[in-house]
Amino acid sequence: MTIHKEGYSSIALCVLFIFILNAIIQYLLPDLNWLHWTIYFLSFVLFVIVLQFFRSPNIILQRNDEQVICPADGKVVVIEETEETEFLKDRRIQISVFMSPINVHVNRNPISGKVIFSKYHPGKFLVAWHPKSSTENERTTVVVENSNGVSVLFRQIAGALARRIVCYSKEGDEAVQGEQFGFIKFGSRVDLFLPLGSEINVELNQMVKGGITVLAHLKLAE
Repeated sequence: MTIHKEGYSSIALCVLFIFILNAIIQYLLPDLNWLHWTIYFLSFVLFVIVLQFFRSPNIILQRNDEQVICPADGKVVVIEETEETEFLKDRRIQISVFMSPINVHVNRNPISGKVIFSKYHPGKFLVAWHPKSSTENERTTVVVENSNGVSVLFRQIAGALARRIVCYSKEGDEAVQGEQFGFIKFGSRVDLFLPLGSEINVELNQMVKGGITVLAHLKLAE
């Protein structure tokens, strides 16, 4: 288990906060040992929570051009046919994965191919399960086209706690299935828009693993 690079500054700030808090308590209330030990315990809990949030597990990648790999750890909260209006502008199967604060928040490419679209949208911070979060929240949209000419759109969406989306994908980049394309801090969701006819391998409320769970098998371009 390693710590993700996006967590270095947050962990440093956490350590600084803990050090200052404990120093102040020691200076102002030097005789209250029970309070000192309480603060020590709470400081340790806070540090562990922040540390585990930025964990980046090493996984064994098994790449397959016909498969769509889950982009994030979490729970499947949406499987439905819908209209994708931002870039693809056609009917798609939407699969949404909700990430709670205790999940790993590394985001991974669901397929390999060329990044043909990447755009950041500022927006609101509605709770991630709100129906309008996909179109009104802060978000980043990425579209990758694979070697068979099939395009998959995936979107990082900020939630009520997630106030920073990090996306490494740029137009023209080569995306590699399972490798990291971004990170969302403190819980949110990722939406995927797959071609109609794709074979869906997951169910609503199923727990899934980023880079491991096969969400679907793609329908090849006609």
